[in-house]
Amino acid sequence: MVNVPRLVVAAPSSGSGKTTVATGLMAAFAERGLAVSPHKTGPDYIDPGYHALATGRAGRNLDAFMCGTELIGPLFAHGAAGCDLAVVEGVMGLYDGAAGRGELASTAQVAKLLRAPVVLVVDASSQSRSVAALVHGFASFDPQVRLGGVILNKVGSDRHEAMLREALEEAGTPVLGVLRRAPQVSTPSRHLGLVPVAERRADALAAVAALAEQVRAGCDLEALLALARSAPPLAVTAWDPATAVAGTEAGTGADAPDTAGRPRVAVAGGPAFTFSYAEHAELLTAAGAEVVGFDPLHDEDLPEGTAGLVVGGGFPEVYAPELASNEPLRKAVAELAAAGAPVAAECAGLLYLARSLDGRPMCGVLDADARMSERLTLGYREAVAVSDSPLAATGTRMRGHEFHRTVVEPGAGAAPAWGFTHPERRVEGFVRQGVHASYLHTHWAALPSVASRFARAAREFGAARESRAER
Repeated sequence: MVNVPRLVVAAPSSGSGKTTVATGLMAAFAERGLAVSPHKTGPDYIDPGYHALATGRAGRNLDAFMCGTELIGPLFAHGAAGCDLAVVEGVMGLYDGAAGRGELASTAQVAKLLRAPVVLVVDASSQSRSVAALVHGFASFDPQVRLGGVILNKVGSDRHEAMLREALEEAGTPVLGVLRRAPQVSTPSRHLGLVPVAERRADALAAVAALAEQVRAGCDLEALLALARSAPPLAVTAWDPATAVAGTEAGTGADAPDTAGRPRVAVAGGPAFTFSYAEHAELLTAAGAEVVGFDPLHDEDLPEGTAGLVVGGGFPEVYAPELASNEPLRKAVAELAAAGAPVAAECAGLLYLARSLDGRPMCGVLDADARMSERLTLGYREAVAVSDSPLAATGTRMRGHEFHRTVVEPGAGAAPAWGFTHPERRVEGFVRQGVHASYLHTHWAALPSVASRFARAAREFGAARESRAER
């Protein structure tokens, strides 16, 4: 049973100010001394970085498409353990979810699964009395969604605020906050959304502090806290990475005998590789691996003893000159892959492993060249593994997400990683020796055997390397 006070911050549509309000609320409550658990509906990696900055805790995603509805409550409970309050930022509009799948993966579905009250953030910049009709529609569309109140964003003046409050009073909807237009705390964006925290940490800290001040000044924090505390107990058991990997075919777990060793898995980080889910490192650790971070922009070698490599998503296209200039690390990555070590690369990792990116040399692990494109590839995918790899056996089914403005032109010598079955049929990615590289972002909590299989492959590679060294 979980009894953490909680709120879901939603909106009628994207661009209404959910991230502004959610991050500001997290920071304002954290400044009061509350332990705040930050969460994000959907697959987005960037917003959780700002949430982590606001709360001092890992931002965690709740994605009902990739992880399944049955894991939303347990993953929430895992992240919120020991906290005084949880704030969940929604995705897109309140009722928007996976295309063609009804409410699946929508903010509304997550709110219902968490039995959490919803605060609707409304961009009121171009309306007055019509705001009541808008809010009434969202409140009545699904009776199982509990709309606890509204925060009005981008309000222009005292008179504008008075008109909005009068309209919502007639509709019987509490106004829990009013935020005026404040461009000075806006967050810069580029081709794939907000600029990640890791690329602008000092500015991001200042922006989060300004958001907290704006929320403190414009929102009724006591009323919002009371609303959060009105959420009923949630009858779920917290997700646990050790339990998740226990019993998987490939897993030995963190409690493996010392003689088995703990293989060192290097995980790329830094400004160029900011996309990762916290549960991935937790699962690898639970599966018996030692997870060590490194920054491909600055580190000229992999961590000593690396027996497995994970290169997740991010923005290598922004840092292509710096990545290309770090020739020693590119050579080390290529040598590790050539030796047969397990390597898992998602999206940005795929680009980094390619021969070139926009004409600049990358690691050359894959016989492929990558370049920027005008076309945005975006959406949920259903996939099946079509080649055996350190991540998955042939036939393994996964759900994931694509989000990129690059294309990869493959050469020869590698098998595809995935066969997409929905919404379109095509093969994608590369499997070669121990390398699994793909555009598909996946959430390993949905299939913990991915982590235990990868940890086992790293353990076997490390043991074989040691055996060769002893001869």
